[in-house]
Amino acid sequence: MPERLVIALGGNALQSKDSAPTAEAQLEVVRKTASHIAEISRRGYEMAIVHGNGSQVGRILLSSETARDVVPPMPFDVCGAMSQGYIGYHIQQALKYALAARNRNYPVVSLTTQVVVDKNDPAFQNPTKPIGGFYSAEEARQLEQEKGYVLREDAGRGWRRVVASPLPRKIVEIGAVRLLWDHAIVITCGGGGIPVVENPDGTLEGVAAVIDKDFAAELLAEEVDADVLLILTEVEKVAINFGKPDEKDLDHLSLAEAARYAAEGQFGVGSMLPKVQAAMKFVRTNPGKRAIITSLDKCLDALEGKTGTAMGGDIGEMTGCQTLSGAVDCQHGQPLAGYGKFDLHACKAKSIDPLRVLLIAGTGVLGQHATQSFQPL
Repeated sequence: MPERLVIALGGNALQSKDSAPTAEAQLEVVRKTASHIAEISRRGYEMAIVHGNGSQVGRILLSSETARDVVPPMPFDVCGAMSQGYIGYHIQQALKYALAARNRNYPVVSLTTQVVVDKNDPAFQNPTKPIGGFYSAEEARQLEQEKGYVLREDAGRGWRRVVASPLPRKIVEIGAVRLLWDHAIVITCGGGGIPVVENPDGTLEGVAAVIDKDFAAELLAEEVDADVLLILTEVEKVAINFGKPDEKDLDHLSLAEAARYAAEGQFGVGSMLPKVQAAMKFVRTNPGKRAIITSLDKCLDALEGKTGTAMGGDIGEMTGCQTLSGAVDCQHGQPLAGYGKFDLHACKAKSIDPLRVLLIAGTGVLGQHATQSFQPL
């Protein structure tokens, strides 16, 4: 069976920071993006596409606020829905053409998608999600004073407005995505999905927030039983000590390594951190499946294991500190009865006695190289 992908497109797949923030400039960038995606499709992969909308929804909101004396401003969730529409339109138009150029007459459809969030999510008290364009430090101070915006410096690229980014809990239109999967490439959860909360009477109500598209893509990947979560961004590999003389690219990340680097603050809060966290969640809850973080132009090579930063996949490639589900006899690499089937490189730790390690999904490895037995959590 062909592998199922959920592709998360970063902002650079939609808009070049060196071009004007116009619809025409965006479409030009999207056409290049579509050629890469079409090539993935030509190789036989099945896929759904999730895209960000930080820059676009910020501009839509700014336009609405600027014209408030002429027409009533649109609520934030409506601005998000508008961004889904026009970004989806650009992607499906460009991708349909790119597929046809490869003799693939395959439908592409954009699905307006709502995603349920928790109204009590602490993110509403701590905005972190960048939206809109970049500002100088002086412009940022002026916006904070005049409009009450919250702005933060974004990975050395300038200052951006930030808004709440609650975690996605449920994809409202997931049933439609599943129905469409075998018949079309679906563009869904655009901008992370339109954030809504569920009222006691069952109705949905939009809220002012932007869901991180990487977390939405991870949830979608779980819901459609994807084999690979492919997160595309500006860089070819995840790095530690980013921007420093001792910067180091990472070919592979174990869950334990990713957690440690995240705790050390190695990944930018509004940039690389959510990508790594989404990858961690996917492979932790789906043992044996892969998450890959790489650049758009290296996506095919990354799928073939030639580049990018990979997490999960073949357990034989994992380090002994990987988080998995199940229990193994570390002496023989055999599963213990009733606990699943996992081989683990921890069996190479000669000193383990009585040669058993219990692994529980989400908790890490118990006693990776210790000399005593371990009790279940």
